[in-house]
Amino acid sequence: MQLIDWIVLSVTLLFIVIYGTWKTKGSKNVEEYILGNNETPWWMVGLSVMATQASAITFLSTPGQAYHDGMGFVQFYFGLPIAMVVICITFIPIYHRLKVFTAYEFLEQRFDVKTRSLASILFLVQRGLGTGLTIYAPSIILSALLGWHLTLMNVVIGIMVIIYTFSGGTKAVNVTQKQQMIVIMTGMFITFFLILSYLPEELSFSNALGIAGANDKMEILDFSFNPETRYTFWSGITGGFFLALSYFGTDQSQVGRYLTGKSVRESQLGLIMNGLLKVPMQFFILLTGIMVFVFFQFHSSPLHFNPTNNDLVKNSSFKPEYEKLEKELDAVQEEKKEISMLYVGQLNQDFDNPILQQKMISLSGKEKDLREQAKEIISEVDSKTETNDKDYVFLYFILNFLPKGLIGLLLAVILSAAMSSSSSGLSALASTTTIDIYKRNLKADKSEKHFVNATKFFTLIWGIIAILFACIGTLFENLIQLVNIIGSIFYGTVLGIFLVAFYVKFVKASAVFWSAVITQLTIFYIYYLDVVSFLWLNFIGAILTIILGILLQMVIKTKE
Repeated sequence: MQLIDWIVLSVTLLFIVIYGTWKTKGSKNVEEYILGNNETPWWMVGLSVMATQASAITFLSTPGQAYHDGMGFVQFYFGLPIAMVVICITFIPIYHRLKVFTAYEFLEQRFDVKTRSLASILFLVQRGLGTGLTIYAPSIILSALLGWHLTLMNVVIGIMVIIYTFSGGTKAVNVTQKQQMIVIMTGMFITFFLILSYLPEELSFSNALGIAGANDKMEILDFSFNPETRYTFWSGITGGFFLALSYFGTDQSQVGRYLTGKSVRESQLGLIMNGLLKVPMQFFILLTGIMVFVFFQFHSSPLHFNPTNNDLVKNSSFKPEYEKLEKELDAVQEEKKEISMLYVGQLNQDFDNPILQQKMISLSGKEKDLREQAKEIISEVDSKTETNDKDYVFLYFILNFLPKGLIGLLLAVILSAAMSSSSSGLSALASTTTIDIYKRNLKADKSEKHFVNATKFFTLIWGIIAILFACIGTLFENLIQLVNIIGSIFYGTVLGIFLVAFYVKFVKASAVFWSAVITQLTIFYIYYLDVVSFLWLNFIGAILTIILGILLQMVIKTKE
C-alpha cells in the first residue's frame, strides 16, 4: 500500500458515505424512509438488487473458488433467471397492490399474525448472521494481508455503513449502491484486462483458456445426478432456482429494493435486468479467477495464500518441514511453467496433445498434494486455525502484482461491496423489526415521526449486532459458500410459506404455521446429517412445507 493507494481508497469510501448521507437526510415519514417514496427508476432498482447480492464475499471468494475448483460454481446461478420471471409475474403485483412495507405483512393478510411473526423471525435470524458475515469477510482477509487489526476493521466498516443507512434509510441504500456498483465493475474490468496483459505476449486468450482446460478448470457443466456433488446443472436449476426465488421473493433485503420502484412495471424491469446480467457477471468474476490461475502458471505462487498461517508455521518447530514443501512446490511450478510455455501460440502446440495433458494433470495433482500437506502442518501447529485459503487468492494477487493506485481501487471495490450488501441488510432488518414486530404489537397510536425514529434506532441496534457477530465469527470453508449455506437452511421454509399463500388457497393459518415449524426443524437435522448438498435444502424445505401444509389442512378439516 503506497500513499496513492491510501488516497484512492479513502476518497472513494468517504465520498460514498458523505454523498449518501447528504442526498437522503431528513425523511419525514415511514414511507419515505423505508420505501423511498416509491421514486426509484427501473435501472436503479436493477443496480440496487445486484449490489445487494454482490457483497465483498463475491469479489473475494469467487475468484478463489475458480482458482481452486474451476468454473463449475457458475451452475449455482442457473436457476436465477427463471426465478426472476416467476417473481415478476406473481410476487411483485401482489406486493404493490397491497401496498406493503415488508413481504411479511402479506402473510398476516393471507394467514394470521403468528405466521407473519414466524417468517419475520426466521428472516431476522438468517439475515442478521448474513449481515455480520458481509462485514466480517473483507475484515478478516484485509487484516491478515495488510496487518490491520481484525476488530478495528469490523468496527470501521460497520460504522461507515451505519452512518448513511441510519441517516437516509432505503433511499440512502439505493443512492449509494449506484456509486458502489460503478466502483466495483470498473475495478474488476481493469483488473481482468491487466491480468491478460501480464501473461506472455505470445499467449492468446484462447491459449490461456486452453491452459486452464488442461488443468480441469473449464468444466462448466456437470449433468451428473449425484446429490453429494455440490455444483451440478441439476442442483443449480432446481436448488439454485428455489434459493433465488426465496431470496429475491421473500427476503426483505431484496424485496425492499424493488418495493421502492415507481410502479409494478419499473420493479419488474429492475428484476429482469438482474436476471439478464447476474449469470454473465458471475461468469466474468469466475473467469477472472481462472485468469489468475493461468497467471500463476508462469509465476510462482505461495504454498499457502494466507500469510498469517505461513507466519504461524515459520515461527514453529515445523519450519524445516514446511520449507521443504515450498522447495518441492517450486520444482513442480517450474515444470508446469515449461509445459505452459508449450501452449504459447508461436509454438503451435495442439491443446489436445494427450501426453502434454497427462503431464499437466500429473503435476497439478502433485501441487494439490503439496498444498494439502501444508494444511496438515498448519493444523499440527494450531488445530483451531482455518486452513482453507481460497478467500485469500485474489487479494494476494492484487497486493503483490497490481500497480500503485489500482491496489487502492481494488480494496475500495471490496469495501464498497461490503458496504452495499451490509447497508441493504441493515435497512431490511430495521424495517422488518419496526413494521412486523414493533409496530404490529404496539397497542398505542404513534406518529409517523415516532416510527421513523424507531426504524433508525433498530438500524443502529442491528448494526451493532452485525459488528459484534463479525468480531466473534470464524472463517468457514469458503465465505461465499457459508453465506449460501445459511440462506439455504432458512430460505426453503419461508419460501414454502409464501408459495402456499400464493398458490394453495385452501390451506389455512394453523396448517401452514405448524408445517413451517416442523420443516425448519427437519432442515436443521438434514443439514446436521450432511447427506445432501446444501443447495437441495431450499428445494426440500419449500416442498416439505407445502406438502405438510396440505396434509395438516386435510387432517384439520376432517376433525372439523
